[in-house]
Amino acid sequence: MRRFRYVVCDVFTDVPLTGNQLAVFTDARDLSEREMQALAGEMNFSESVFVLPATVDDADVRIRIFTPGRELPFAGHPTLGSAFVLGGPLSLITIRLETGIGVVPVELEREGPRIVFGLMEQPVPAVEPVADPEAIFAALGVDGSSLPVERYDLGPGHAYVELASPEAVAALAPDGAALGRATADGVNTFARDGDRWKTRMFAPEHGVFEDPATGSAAGPLALHLARHGRIGFGERIEISQGAELGRPSTLYAEAHEDRLLVGGSAVTVARGEFQL
Repeated sequence: MRRFRYVVCDVFTDVPLTGNQLAVFTDARDLSEREMQALAGEMNFSESVFVLPATVDDADVRIRIFTPGRELPFAGHPTLGSAFVLGGPLSLITIRLETGIGVVPVELEREGPRIVFGLMEQPVPAVEPVADPEAIFAALGVDGSSLPVERYDLGPGHAYVELASPEAVAALAPDGAALGRATADGVNTFARDGDRWKTRMFAPEHGVFEDPATGSAAGPLALHLARHGRIGFGERIEISQGAELGRPSTLYAEAHEDRLLVGGSAVTVARGEFQL
C-alpha cells in the first residue's frame, strides 16, 4: 500500500472556503503521470500540484500541474499555493519552483512565522491578435470587445475580451461547447470596477468551465491594459474574480517591460492522505 499526503489550500484569499482550491501532493516521487492525472480528476479542483525533486540547480523543487483533464506547463494559483505550502517548512524568503516554462521565483512575506503574501515573477508572454474573435463573442453572448482581442501565451494561452461594465461581466452565461470550439485558450472577460478590475475566466477545453481565480491570466491582463493605455507600466492593479462561483478572490498584478508580477494570499484548509 502506497500513501500520498496532500494539503488543500484556498489561493488568492486569506478567508477559508473562498478563493481557488488547490491540492498539493507534497511528495509525488512514487506516482506515475497516469496516476497524477487520475488523482487530479479525483480531487476535481481547477488544478492539483505534484511536488518532485528539482532537475535544475537554481530551483528548490519541481512542480507538475494538472487540471481534471490535462497537464499544464504553468498556472498561477497552483504556483502561488505551492509556494505557501512548501515555503513554510523550508523557511525560505524566496522559493524557486521549477515548472514546465522554467523556474518561477515566489517572494514570501511573513508576519512572524506565518506567510501572509506571495509575489511571483512570471515571464513576459508572446502576444498575437485573435484571428477570428467573432466565434468567441457568439459563445459568450456579447457584441464585441472595447479593446482588441489578443492572445497571450505564457504556457497556458489566454484571450482577453473587455466589456462595458462589471455588471456585463457578471451577467455572462457562456455556451461552453461553443466556446471550446472557438478556442482552446482560456477566455478572460474583464471590465473596470471603480479602482479595481472585475474578471471572469472560462476554459472548457482545459476541463474547467469557469475558474475562481486565474493567476496565469492576471499578469497578462496587466500587460494588456498597459499596452493599450488603460494603466501605466509598473502600476499595480487589483483584480476581483470568483464571486459568481461563491468563491470571491483577490489578485494583484503589475506589468513591467521585462517581467510580470502577480501576488496574493493563501490559506491552508485541510490535510489528507490517499492510499493506492
